Amino acid sequence: MKHANRAILEKAISGRRLSDAEALALLESHELAALGRAADAVTRRLHPEPYRTYNVDRNINYTNVCTSGCRFCAFSRSLGAADAYVLSRDELHKKIEETVAMGGDQILLQGGMHPELKIEWYENLLRDLKQSFPSINIHGFSPPEIDHIASVSGLSIREVLDRLRAAGLGSLPGGGAEILVDRVRKAISPRKTSADRWLEVCRLWHAMGGRGSATMMFGHVETPAERIEHLRRLRGLQDETGGFTAFICWTFQPQNTALTQLPKSGAFDYLRTLAVARLYLDNFANLQASWVTQGLAVGQLALRFGANDFGSAMIEENVVAAAGTSHRATESQIRGAIEDAGYSARKRDVFYQLLDARRPSQAE
Repeated sequence: MKHANRAILEKAISGRRLSDAEALALLESHELAALGRAADAVTRRLHPEPYRTYNVDRNINYTNVCTSGCRFCAFSRSLGAADAYVLSRDELHKKIEETVAMGGDQILLQGGMHPELKIEWYENLLRDLKQSFPSINIHGFSPPEIDHIASVSGLSIREVLDRLRAAGLGSLPGGGAEILVDRVRKAISPRKTSADRWLEVCRLWHAMGGRGSATMMFGHVETPAERIEHLRRLRGLQDETGGFTAFICWTFQPQNTALTQLPKSGAFDYLRTLAVARLYLDNFANLQASWVTQGLAVGQLALRFGANDFGSAMIEENVVAAAGTSHRATESQIRGAIEDAGYSARKRDVFYQLLDARRPSQAE
């Protein structure tokens, strides 16, 4: 490894903040093993505990109708399409009942930018679900959805967040971030909210005391420098609010999309980007592994490349699957993957509070 990059890694390991230029130098490096060792050292400093965590939840897409027209999406449909849908309450209740029966404590409730659903529809939905399933956390509605609800309802973002929270919204997922650079957003999702608006939704939610995740979908039309700009904007908002619980990154899946001609990023690019994110995002406590796009084996490797959390044993996932990638794992398989990596496996909630009584693992 180049001497300059070695100095950058030592700087990050010691807990000093990296500059954008230093992070970019690492992202353009091909010394994957060295990046992994450094990211693992930072993770172990932040998380010296002998366990790694995971969650059990279900991704419920309440509708696939969306006006955004994102070129990277294989899931959405236009209003009136033969296979367009909005889930009925009975269907939603059945999915949540199954989730509870399988040990889930949360649903990730996301849809598209439906042109006809206004704030009252979402409030009624949340009230019904919280009344029927009071123990379930609703991790719902990405920042672009919040911005869209505000637009179609003639309300401010703050008013929408206030009303949804009062109706039962528990936490805010970080979906729809893609890359927080407007050049990229105009190329792949020209009708979706801007980078500034995405960040403003999160900023306002955090100011209300709300918490939520941050994400990055990479490996499409962005440059390495734009990946770092994305991370810089997240780090800056986290400095300001402290409201992000975790960072999750994953690679773009091109199959069945309008960008199918783009090459698919593999495990090398994923692990390198994850490691750089761990070294750069010094104010994020938690980084998740993306086994859903990479598979269990690479997800397990991610625990040595900066991730301290294995993500969710997702009972249902539709969006990534629509793009031709379908990795599935049971809770038992996830626990086994964590234990085979040398850690105890501990179940947690969306706020990273442990839910299970500690029990011996195969790693002990």
